[in-house]
Amino acid sequence: MTLISRIALVNVVLSVIVLGLKYLAFMLTGSVALYSDALESIVNVGTSFAAMLALRVSARPADAAHPYGYAKAEYFSAVLVGVMIVVAAISILREVYFGWLNPQPFDAAPLGLAVNAGAGVINAVWSAVLIRTGRKVRSPALMADGRHLLTDVISSVGVLAGVILAALTGFKQLDLILAGLVAINILWSGWKVLKESVAGLMDQAVPEETLKRIRGQIAAEAIGAIEAHDVRTRQAGRVIFVDFHLVVPGEMSVSEAHAICDRIEEALRREVEDIFVNIHVEPEVKAKHAGIPVL
Repeated sequence: MTLISRIALVNVVLSVIVLGLKYLAFMLTGSVALYSDALESIVNVGTSFAAMLALRVSARPADAAHPYGYAKAEYFSAVLVGVMIVVAAISILREVYFGWLNPQPFDAAPLGLAVNAGAGVINAVWSAVLIRTGRKVRSPALMADGRHLLTDVISSVGVLAGVILAALTGFKQLDLILAGLVAINILWSGWKVLKESVAGLMDQAVPEETLKRIRGQIAAEAIGAIEAHDVRTRQAGRVIFVDFHLVVPGEMSVSEAHAICDRIEEALRREVEDIFVNIHVEPEVKAKHAGIPVL
């Protein structure tokens, strides 16, 4: 089992545990705010399953039907995360509305608050693991799940403090106000996840820092060529695609030009993991004198 597969499996298990803890906290207190916290954890369970499935699909090797692989499957998982976040926020706002019309008492039981705090600690540690691993392996699904969990942690801290304050002051409506704020925060989180996922589906270019590394390797390894121009990149999940035109002297043989291409491709694979390179060789009359000069 790969690292990503293990992370995805643990993610599912922990999301179920956290859901159970947060629902128990709600049952012990009757707080609508804690209910909203538990409802968001239901989303976490669903999205963790979706992420696990998407990661399995994205790991499949390229075949005749999908010659560029299945890496984009992770973006569909991230889109699903965003949609489910929005649905959860709407459900919470519904509970706030009916709770405001028909207020219900709640009990800030210390045990319930402690259970909710424990669930928050688990989420805080695990969100850091997901984000760090997602960045390392360039996985949109893991990063989307990690960022959502981080948002959940922040809202949980606010909810917990607010419930305690509501119990101490007797201002019961504060419980509902906090639940509404959680819903708004969740909506913002869902919008960011959807925005990033759609950018990936639209073949967004790699980050500027990665592009600089790619251009630097091309300039350093294209010795014998004249220039490289029209460098284009796109990212599909953890896979990066690069294509560009390499201008060589007109008298250069095919085998010599091919050797330069091999050297560039090998250097790029050492510099960037999971990269596919496509080079179009052109004679010097095609030089634009505006691309990457060879060092």
